[in-house]
Amino acid sequence: MISKNKLKELAVYKQQKRCDEDSLFVVEGIKMCDEILAANVPIKVICATFSWLSTHSNLPSSAEVFEVDADSLERLSSMRTPNEVWMLLERNILTINSNNLQFDNKPSLTIVLDHLQDPGNMGTIIRTADWFGIRHIVCSQGTVSCFNPKVIQSTMGGLFRTKIEYVDLIEYLSNCGKPIFGALLDGENIWNSPTPLRMPDQGAMLVIGNESRGISPEIQKLVSQRVLIPNIGGTAESLNAAVACSILIAHLLDPRNV
Repeated sequence: MISKNKLKELAVYKQQKRCDEDSLFVVEGIKMCDEILAANVPIKVICATFSWLSTHSNLPSSAEVFEVDADSLERLSSMRTPNEVWMLLERNILTINSNNLQFDNKPSLTIVLDHLQDPGNMGTIIRTADWFGIRHIVCSQGTVSCFNPKVIQSTMGGLFRTKIEYVDLIEYLSNCGKPIFGALLDGENIWNSPTPLRMPDQGAMLVIGNESRGISPEIQKLVSQRVLIPNIGGTAESLNAAVACSILIAHLLDPRNV
């Protein structure tokens, strides 16, 4: 069983600020922790109930492993209902892991996030990218951290199969050498455009902007094709950023658009 001192030492990582300072991140829950074990990445600490530990005998030797009861797990967890297992990992393992991602020879689509703020949107976009086999997401420095606990949980493991970078977007897009698609209200209707929306031979960048302000003016200047998802209903004011991203990805990667 875990000691009181060790529990106190680990409980500080409920605070995002402390995780940021120590370059660590927390993952919780059976599904997400099983994804981590499947990814074969180093784990710093594992705290879990007896029932979870009894079904996971081959744990990595790099990890400190502690059995905890429900009350101790609640002290560690930031979830409303703690779920059997809590892990602490070093952030640099994502960079190491992303270097081993397998890319095919098809034209690649990179998702670009311009000051996206909502953790749920970020997590959903990472999960969607994983579903479509997109392995690269580039973010502005002002985009929500991929290590936010809500982001981590909502990716459903996609975080460990996607390369995520935080860069100077103006510099990055100015030198990417690929067409840049931007979701904008003055863009061409993706269904009625005289020029069908399709994946260019050299691949492309798809920019998704801030939930309330959209793509920033300086990034708009770099967009080579402005696109619009038509508001067929005519009543909703806007479309959720993650939903819009999913629709555009599906359209760009539709094998019929060749």
